[in-house]
Amino acid sequence: MDYKNYIRDRITQLRLQKNVSEYSMSLDLGLNRSYIQSISAGKALPSMDRFLDICDYFELTPKEFFDNSFDDPKLLATFVEEAKKLSDDDLLALIAIMKRMHGRNDE
Repeated sequence: MDYKNYIRDRITQLRLQKNVSEYSMSLDLGLNRSYIQSISAGKALPSMDRFLDICDYFELTPKEFFDNSFDDPKLLATFVEEAKKLSDDDLLALIAIMKRMHGRNDE
């Protein structure tokens, strides 16, 4: 995996999902107004501290940031948090519903 391009592209993807400009995101993070633009243009990469700030900005863990198997990792995290509040019986019912929605019935 080309991590430099992935980080740049992922920040852009998440920023667009949040509907925020490079300029606004830079200012929201308390950084130079062109900071995110320089990352998007491939001129810079965030330091580890800045990367963690960016993850916080998107309300993601670093693991979620690098997980590209789901378009909206925050939505999935919300689902998981809500699922943790369910009883075992309710979780089993939810799983059955999900399988039915996918056309599977392999209980």
